[in-house]
Amino acid sequence: MPKISSLNALAWPLVRQIKNGDVSALDVSTAGSDRTESLEARTKKADRVVGSICPYCAVGCGQLVYIKDEKVIDIEGDPASPLSNGCLCPKGAATFQLVTGTHRMADVLYRPPYATDWEKIPLETAMDMIAQRVKKTRDETWEDKTEKGEPLRRTMGVAHLGGATLDNEENYLIKKLFTSLGIVQVENQARI
Repeated sequence: MPKISSLNALAWPLVRQIKNGDVSALDVSTAGSDRTESLEARTKKADRVVGSICPYCAVGCGQLVYIKDEKVIDIEGDPASPLSNGCLCPKGAATFQLVTGTHRMADVLYRPPYATDWEKIPLETAMDMIAQRVKKTRDETWEDKTEKGEPLRRTMGVAHLGGATLDNEENYLIKKLFTSLGIVQVENQARI
């Protein structure tokens, strides 16, 4: 281990602070270094910024998503948001990890009936399976008329509960889609 006397004393911030009379230790000559001079925000090199909404709760805080080479490089609160004024809760501030984390599933997993293991399937296959099951359930539970012969044209075999981060416009479109399928049990949690 080197002796203190062999170290450059001016390299120590405390020595610089005393030498410069910097009581608060906030002066650039005290707290700064060549490395700090070279630092810059990750967002400075972004190709574009996209406005978004935090996916976690019903508040709908505004976010700015910074993109470089078609990859998310940072997510911050949007100061122009009337709801959050650029602030994010701890969960919202961790959205970057949600998007870029290695723990995030990137494949569709399917476990066939009576199977014990999950298998990876293509997204298109999963979407086709969902569409077929919705149609099959709709056809099997279709109610065209009441016992008195009054028109119903509905199914009670399918229901939908929307997420809290869907806004009113998205819920309107979802309601139109499901109503066109004859699904009448449609609810949302829109709070924004």
